[in-house]
Amino acid sequence: MTPAILPIVVISFIATIVRSTFGFGESLIAVPLFALVIPLKVAVPLSVLTSLFVAMVVVVQDHKAIHVNSAKSLILYAVLGIPIGLLILKYGNEHWGKIALGIFIICYSIYTLTARDVLHLKQDNRAWLFICGFLSGVLGGAYGLNGPPLAVYGNMRRWTAQQFRATLQAYFLVASFTGIVGYLIQGLFGWMLIKYFLFCLPFVLPAIFLGRHFNRRLSGPFFRYVYWGLIFIGGVLIFFTVVNI
Repeated sequence: MTPAILPIVVISFIATIVRSTFGFGESLIAVPLFALVIPLKVAVPLSVLTSLFVAMVVVVQDHKAIHVNSAKSLILYAVLGIPIGLLILKYGNEHWGKIALGIFIICYSIYTLTARDVLHLKQDNRAWLFICGFLSGVLGGAYGLNGPPLAVYGNMRRWTAQQFRATLQAYFLVASFTGIVGYLIQGLFGWMLIKYFLFCLPFVLPAIFLGRHFNRRLSGPFFRYVYWGLIFIGGVLIFFTVVNI
Protein backbone atom coordinates (compact mmCIF):
# COMPACT_ATOMS: atom_id res chain seq x y z
CA MET A 1 0.00 0.00 0.00
CA THR A 2 1.43 3.39 -1.03
CA PRO A 3 1.23 6.36 1.40
CA ALA A 4 -1.38 8.00 -0.88
CA ILE A 5 -3.94 5.22 -0.47
CA LEU A 6 -5.26 6.16 2.98
CA PRO A 7 -6.04 9.84 2.21
CA ILE A 8 -7.52 8.86 -1.15
CA VAL A 9 -10.00 6.39 0.33
CA VAL A 10 -10.96 8.87 3.09
CA ILE A 11 -11.52 11.63 0.52
CA SER A 12 -13.55 9.26 -1.67
CA PHE A 13 -15.71 8.21 1.28
CA ILE A 14 -16.51 11.80 2.31
CA ALA A 15 -17.06 13.05 -1.25
CA THR A 16 -19.37 10.11 -2.05
CA ILE A 17 -21.50 10.79 1.03
CA VAL A 18 -21.95 14.38 -0.18
CA ARG A 19 -22.82 13.19 -3.69
CA SER A 20 -25.23 10.51 -2.52
CA THR A 21 -26.95 12.84 -0.05
CA PHE A 22 -27.45 15.88 -2.27
CA GLY A 23 -27.02 14.43 -5.77
CA PHE A 24 -23.94 16.42 -6.78
CA GLY A 25 -20.91 18.30 -5.43
CA GLU A 26 -18.36 15.55 -4.87
CA SER A 27 -15.95 16.48 -7.67
CA LEU A 28 -15.16 19.92 -6.25
CA ILE A 29 -14.33 18.27 -2.94
CA ALA A 30 -12.49 15.25 -4.31
CA VAL A 31 -10.37 16.63 -7.16
CA PRO A 32 -8.50 19.40 -5.28
CA LEU A 33 -7.85 17.07 -2.33
CA PHE A 34 -6.83 14.15 -4.57
CA ALA A 35 -4.40 16.50 -6.31
CA LEU A 36 -2.55 17.01 -3.04
CA VAL A 37 -1.39 13.38 -3.03
CA ILE A 38 -1.59 12.13 -6.66
CA PRO A 39 -1.04 13.73 -10.10
CA LEU A 40 -3.94 15.77 -11.45
CA LYS A 41 -4.09 13.59 -14.57
CA VAL A 42 -4.96 10.71 -12.24
CA ALA A 43 -7.06 12.73 -9.78
CA VAL A 44 -9.61 13.96 -12.34
CA PRO A 45 -10.24 10.58 -14.04
CA LEU A 46 -10.46 8.92 -10.61
CA SER A 47 -13.18 11.37 -9.59
CA VAL A 48 -15.06 10.77 -12.85
CA LEU A 49 -14.76 6.99 -12.58
CA THR A 50 -16.10 7.13 -9.02
CA SER A 51 -18.90 9.40 -10.23
CA LEU A 52 -19.84 6.84 -12.88
CA PHE A 53 -19.99 4.06 -10.30
CA VAL A 54 -22.08 6.15 -7.88
CA ALA A 55 -24.50 7.10 -10.65
CA MET A 56 -24.91 3.46 -11.71
CA VAL A 57 -25.75 2.34 -8.17
CA VAL A 58 -28.18 5.20 -7.49
CA VAL A 59 -29.97 4.77 -10.82
CA VAL A 60 -30.50 1.08 -10.01
CA GLN A 61 -31.63 1.96 -6.47
CA ASP A 62 -34.05 4.75 -7.28
CA HIS A 63 -34.88 4.50 -10.97
CA LYS A 64 -38.59 4.99 -10.23
CA ALA A 65 -37.87 8.49 -8.86
CA ILE A 66 -36.10 9.67 -12.04
CA HIS A 67 -37.79 12.34 -14.13
CA VAL A 68 -36.81 10.59 -17.35
CA ASN A 69 -37.92 13.27 -19.82
CA SER A 70 -36.21 16.01 -17.84
CA ALA A 71 -32.99 13.99 -17.61
CA LYS A 72 -32.97 13.26 -21.36
CA SER A 73 -33.47 16.91 -22.29
CA LEU A 74 -30.86 18.16 -19.82
CA ILE A 75 -28.33 15.65 -21.17
CA LEU A 76 -29.09 16.61 -24.79
CA TYR A 77 -28.64 20.33 -24.18
CA ALA A 78 -25.58 19.76 -22.00
CA VAL A 79 -23.90 18.02 -24.95
CA LEU A 80 -24.36 21.24 -26.95
CA GLY A 81 -22.71 23.28 -24.20
CA ILE A 82 -19.69 21.05 -23.52
CA PRO A 83 -17.67 22.18 -26.61
CA ILE A 84 -18.05 25.82 -25.56
CA GLY A 85 -16.91 24.90 -22.06
CA LEU A 86 -13.85 23.17 -23.50
CA LEU A 87 -13.02 26.30 -25.52
CA ILE A 88 -13.28 28.37 -22.34
CA LEU A 89 -11.00 25.88 -20.58
CA LYS A 90 -8.47 26.03 -23.41
CA TYR A 91 -8.43 29.75 -24.17
CA GLY A 92 -9.96 31.47 -21.15
CA ASN A 93 -8.31 32.71 -17.97
CA GLU A 94 -8.90 29.75 -15.69
CA HIS A 95 -7.85 31.52 -12.48
CA TRP A 96 -10.21 34.49 -12.74
CA GLY A 97 -12.90 32.41 -14.41
CA LYS A 98 -13.12 30.10 -11.40
CA ILE A 99 -13.16 32.99 -8.94
CA ALA A 100 -15.94 34.71 -10.90
CA LEU A 101 -17.88 31.44 -11.06
CA GLY A 102 -17.52 30.91 -7.30
CA ILE A 103 -18.74 34.44 -6.58
CA PHE A 104 -21.70 33.99 -8.94
CA ILE A 105 -22.70 30.67 -7.32
CA ILE A 106 -22.55 32.20 -3.84
CA CYS A 107 -24.48 35.36 -4.82
CA TYR A 108 -27.18 33.44 -6.71
CA SER A 109 -27.60 30.96 -3.84
CA ILE A 110 -27.95 33.75 -1.30
CA TYR A 111 -30.47 35.50 -3.54
CA THR A 112 -32.51 32.29 -3.90
CA LEU A 113 -32.41 31.61 -0.17
CA THR A 114 -33.64 35.12 0.67
CA ALA A 115 -36.04 35.79 -2.23
CA ARG A 116 -39.74 35.70 -1.46
CA ASP A 117 -40.81 34.42 -4.87
CA VAL A 118 -38.86 31.86 -6.91
CA LEU A 119 -40.15 30.77 -10.31
CA HIS A 120 -42.18 27.56 -10.06
CA LEU A 121 -42.57 25.31 -13.11
CA LYS A 122 -45.52 22.93 -12.80
CA GLN A 123 -44.23 20.94 -15.78
CA ASP A 124 -41.11 20.74 -17.91
CA ASN A 125 -40.37 23.94 -19.75
CA ARG A 126 -38.35 23.61 -22.97
CA ALA A 127 -36.70 27.02 -22.67
CA TRP A 128 -35.55 26.46 -19.08
CA LEU A 129 -34.43 22.92 -19.89
CA PHE A 130 -32.26 24.37 -22.64
CA ILE A 131 -30.85 27.18 -20.48
CA CYS A 132 -30.03 24.96 -17.49
CA GLY A 133 -28.87 21.97 -19.54
CA PHE A 134 -26.73 24.11 -21.86
CA LEU A 135 -25.12 25.99 -18.93
CA SER A 136 -24.44 22.71 -17.13
CA GLY A 137 -22.58 21.52 -20.23
CA VAL A 138 -20.58 24.77 -20.47
CA LEU A 139 -19.66 24.75 -16.78
CA GLY A 140 -18.95 21.02 -16.87
CA GLY A 141 -16.69 21.31 -19.89
CA ALA A 142 -14.83 24.31 -18.50
CA TYR A 143 -14.65 23.60 -14.78
CA GLY A 144 -16.18 20.15 -14.12
CA LEU A 145 -19.03 21.90 -12.32
CA ASN A 146 -22.26 20.65 -13.92
CA GLY A 147 -24.37 20.74 -10.76
CA PRO A 148 -25.48 24.36 -10.09
CA PRO A 149 -27.65 24.86 -13.22
CA LEU A 150 -29.24 21.45 -12.58
CA ALA A 151 -30.01 22.50 -9.01
CA VAL A 152 -31.69 25.64 -10.33
CA TYR A 153 -33.96 23.60 -12.62
CA GLY A 154 -34.77 21.06 -9.93
CA ASN A 155 -35.71 23.88 -7.59
CA MET A 156 -38.03 25.47 -10.15
CA ARG A 157 -39.68 22.09 -10.72
CA ARG A 158 -40.01 21.53 -6.96
CA TRP A 159 -38.51 18.05 -7.11
CA THR A 160 -38.35 16.16 -3.84
CA ALA A 161 -34.97 15.23 -2.37
CA GLN A 162 -35.35 11.70 -3.77
CA GLN A 163 -36.39 12.90 -7.24
CA PHE A 164 -33.54 15.40 -7.38
CA ARG A 165 -30.93 12.86 -6.31
CA ALA A 166 -32.15 10.19 -8.74
CA THR A 167 -32.65 12.47 -11.76
CA LEU A 168 -29.21 14.01 -11.42
CA GLN A 169 -27.64 10.56 -11.27
CA ALA A 170 -29.28 9.67 -14.59
CA TYR A 171 -27.66 12.81 -15.99
CA PHE A 172 -24.27 12.06 -14.45
CA LEU A 173 -24.39 8.45 -15.61
CA VAL A 174 -24.21 9.61 -19.22
CA ALA A 175 -21.87 12.54 -18.53
CA SER A 176 -19.39 10.44 -16.56
CA PHE A 177 -19.43 7.61 -19.10
CA THR A 178 -18.65 10.13 -21.84
CA GLY A 179 -15.78 11.46 -19.75
CA ILE A 180 -14.34 7.99 -19.22
CA VAL A 181 -14.44 7.32 -22.97
CA GLY A 182 -12.53 10.55 -23.47
CA TYR A 183 -9.87 9.54 -20.94
CA LEU A 184 -9.52 6.17 -22.64
CA ILE A 185 -8.97 7.86 -25.98
CA GLN A 186 -6.39 10.20 -24.44
CA GLY A 187 -4.53 7.32 -22.78
CA LEU A 188 -5.29 8.48 -19.23
CA PHE A 189 -7.00 5.26 -18.14
CA GLY A 190 -3.99 3.42 -16.76
CA TRP A 191 -3.20 0.82 -14.11
CA MET A 192 -2.59 3.44 -11.41
CA LEU A 193 -6.11 4.80 -11.89
CA ILE A 194 -7.64 1.30 -11.72
CA LYS A 195 -5.60 0.47 -8.61
CA TYR A 196 -6.76 3.56 -6.73
CA PHE A 197 -10.38 2.98 -7.76
CA LEU A 198 -10.31 -0.63 -6.55
CA PHE A 199 -8.93 0.51 -3.19
CA CYS A 200 -11.69 3.13 -2.94
CA LEU A 201 -14.52 0.80 -3.94
CA PRO A 202 -15.04 -0.88 -0.51
CA PHE A 203 -15.43 2.61 1.01
CA VAL A 204 -17.46 4.19 -1.80
CA LEU A 205 -20.20 1.55 -1.75
CA PRO A 206 -21.22 1.98 1.92
CA ALA A 207 -20.94 5.77 1.49
CA ILE A 208 -23.58 5.58 -1.27
CA PHE A 209 -26.03 3.81 1.03
CA LEU A 210 -25.20 6.13 3.93
CA GLY A 211 -25.86 9.15 1.70
CA ARG A 212 -29.15 7.61 0.59
CA HIS A 213 -30.09 7.25 4.26
CA PHE A 214 -29.33 10.94 4.88
CA ASN A 215 -31.16 11.98 1.69
CA ARG A 216 -34.36 10.25 2.74
CA ARG A 217 -34.27 12.00 6.10
CA LEU A 218 -33.80 15.54 4.87
CA SER A 219 -36.74 17.50 6.21
CA GLY A 220 -38.16 20.90 5.42
CA PRO A 221 -37.52 22.71 2.13
CA PHE A 222 -34.92 20.43 0.55
CA PHE A 223 -33.44 23.07 -1.73
CA ARG A 224 -32.44 25.22 1.20
CA TYR A 225 -29.93 22.45 1.95
CA VAL A 226 -28.91 22.41 -1.72
CA TYR A 227 -28.25 26.14 -1.90
CA TRP A 228 -26.33 26.13 1.36
CA GLY A 229 -24.29 23.35 -0.23
CA LEU A 230 -23.73 25.52 -3.30
CA ILE A 231 -22.52 28.37 -1.12
CA PHE A 232 -20.00 25.95 0.39
CA ILE A 233 -18.97 24.72 -3.07
CA GLY A 234 -18.53 28.29 -4.32
CA GLY A 235 -16.35 29.05 -1.30
CA VAL A 236 -14.26 25.92 -1.83
CA LEU A 237 -13.82 26.78 -5.52
CA ILE A 238 -12.61 30.30 -4.68
CA PHE A 239 -10.33 29.05 -1.89
CA PHE A 240 -8.54 26.41 -3.94
CA THR A 241 -8.23 28.80 -6.87
CA VAL A 242 -6.73 31.58 -4.75
CA VAL A 243 -4.21 29.24 -3.08
CA ASN A 244 -3.52 27.83 -6.56
CA ILE A 245 -4.10 24.15 -5.78
